[in-house]
Amino acid sequence: MTAATEVGALVERKGNVLLITINRPEARNAVNAAVSAAVGAALVQAENDPEIRVVVITGAGDKSFCAGADLKAISRGEGLFAPGNEHWGFAGFVRHVISKPTIAAVNGTALGGGTELALAADLIVAAKGASFGLPEVKRGLLAGAGGVFRLPAQIPQRLAMEMILTGDPISATTAHEYGLINQVVSDGAVVEAALALAERIAVNAPLSVQASKRIALGIQAGDRPGENDRWGHSEAEWQDLMNSEDAKEGPLAFAEKRAPVWKSR
Repeated sequence: MTAATEVGALVERKGNVLLITINRPEARNAVNAAVSAAVGAALVQAENDPEIRVVVITGAGDKSFCAGADLKAISRGEGLFAPGNEHWGFAGFVRHVISKPTIAAVNGTALGGGTELALAADLIVAAKGASFGLPEVKRGLLAGAGGVFRLPAQIPQRLAMEMILTGDPISATTAHEYGLINQVVSDGAVVEAALALAERIAVNAPLSVQASKRIALGIQAGDRPGENDRWGHSEAEWQDLMNSEDAKEGPLAFAEKRAPVWKSR
């Protein structure tokens, strides 16, 4: 096993598996530019190394997989994407298409961008105490990292719409019941379980696995063209929303620990 510490993430090689750990437990593993750069670079490493057959991504500690965007970084005017590689998307992961299978090991809360990060993975293993949700509408925002179109594609539409429109989370047990995740395991055992699942994939012929993934997800030349229209729509809606008073009121009310006053403008 080899390990390399990067700002924002710990990258470890465990046989034919690359384990990426978002390493900001003091910030509930919220994503900033350093996280996006480290995770994105690790995916490039995995894709270019023939000995790496599967990628597992998790969060440090036992409370939060990923709390989404680092609001403090945003308040300071800092970007969230990897400098020079913004096309990788949120966390260097959600639009970073690779042929190697990816597994999210969700070790705690995965809210907002945390759920979107998990939705971008091919497989999800979650601790029993984990939860999933897109609470952006409670803050005058929207889940702009793919959540609003990927969630309805992965679970029944009625449940997805309830989660999107109410912003309320669901438990790991409910997520498993509706097929959002592959396994629910005991708290503290999620990385071990994800690595075991990765090994079940890694014993297979690597080129066969990668070709199968590309066909299943419609990957062509490192892109998923079937999603491009949805990304364009999402980005246009995001830009319009960011010009509204409500988009400013939501984060302000959160910071001031009060209920927001919506004006629909």
